[in-house]
Amino acid sequence: MVLVSLFLEILRKPTIGDVLKELMIFIAPLWIAVIVGVLVGWAWKPKWANIGREMMIDCSVSKDSTPASSDSSSASFNLISSLNSIKFLLPSCISWITDDEAQSDPCSLPPTVDSNGSSSQIPKGKTSFVSNEDLAHFVDLVEEKDGGPAWIHMMDCSTPTMFYQAWQRDLEAGPTEYRSRTVFEDTTPEMVRDFFWDDEFRPKWDNMLVSAATMEECPTTGTMVVHWVRKFPFFCSDREYVFGRRIWESGRAYYCVTKGVPYASVPRKNKPRRVDLYYSSWLIRAVESRKGDGQLTACEVLLFHHEDMGIPWKIAKVGVRQGMWGTVKKIDPGLRAYQKERTSGNALSHCAFMAQINSKISADYLRSFESKSNDSSEIETHNSSEKPLGKNIPKLLVVGGAIALACSFDRGLLTKAVIFGVARRFANIGKRL
Repeated sequence: MVLVSLFLEILRKPTIGDVLKELMIFIAPLWIAVIVGVLVGWAWKPKWANIGREMMIDCSVSKDSTPASSDSSSASFNLISSLNSIKFLLPSCISWITDDEAQSDPCSLPPTVDSNGSSSQIPKGKTSFVSNEDLAHFVDLVEEKDGGPAWIHMMDCSTPTMFYQAWQRDLEAGPTEYRSRTVFEDTTPEMVRDFFWDDEFRPKWDNMLVSAATMEECPTTGTMVVHWVRKFPFFCSDREYVFGRRIWESGRAYYCVTKGVPYASVPRKNKPRRVDLYYSSWLIRAVESRKGDGQLTACEVLLFHHEDMGIPWKIAKVGVRQGMWGTVKKIDPGLRAYQKERTSGNALSHCAFMAQINSKISADYLRSFESKSNDSSEIETHNSSEKPLGKNIPKLLVVGGAIALACSFDRGLLTKAVIFGVARRFANIGKRL
């Protein structure tokens, strides 16, 4: 109504020249606001805004360069790759190594196991699925120097041969993260390492595992790409996992890193549902027994785990809390059965054999991660105090355009208040960015 009344008032001017002059004054702020909006939208364009254009380009290229029979699979892979590029869904721990690191990695060309059981090499230039950057992130988690929120204690539980503690924390974006400490009596780190890696034995104690298959493996570093299907409660469909895993050895401490990875050879289906965000890593080492004899006859496992199961995070959090101990206490009898099977002289499974291929690292190498972490945090703090000029320009354009637009609407304080309020909101967003 305000615009209509202003327009009618302009038309009542005595001469055409006055009408054109008033129309120019009336329209100019609107055009300024439009131009400011376009500039602001372009300056603050998020990364996912290019997904549609990139998908169309990729799909058109695939149609021109590949047979028609491969069009649908190529488009599906491009879609998955584009969705995986959304940064906030994938934390920094789920990352690929740089080209320089790929060249120095002895397993940049791990063998690929085809459906017929034959082995082949993956394309040249493919990087390692689990890298030293993932190890550095895991070390930061173990040392509680990853910069995340504080851990909240959940529970202390025990059996005669196992002691268990658990913590949790909520991030601003992403599922709840869990940290646990388990001490198994009368066992070795090597036995526990093989036990957690052995997918052939796992169904005997983990009734949620429906199937497990190794897709690729590296005989040099022991890196594996594994495909799992896990059973969920009756009201949920089964979940599918494709993850890379690798073990680093420092003395008798084993850093076992497992994370979800994109993998085009396993096509995405409606059921089971794919879990893309998955992280589960252990530090396994010998510790003193709770018997108080001073002997390192017990084994400590520090676990860090989070995943996006496709269930609302708050509901998943309640379910995990209620069912955690019931699930964890099944691990101890499973470990004891595994010890008996190993000591009886049964043949070592292929997964357990791969668990014994580790990347050797020194204590000094681990300490180098800590120094790099401290340096990067100092740099980040220093840079955050600086206000780049590029971020201030869109903010000034928004505020200036809002002022011009508000001044053109000289009827009513409410309109001006709304416009200035929107400008202030965008200005605050600019500060956070």
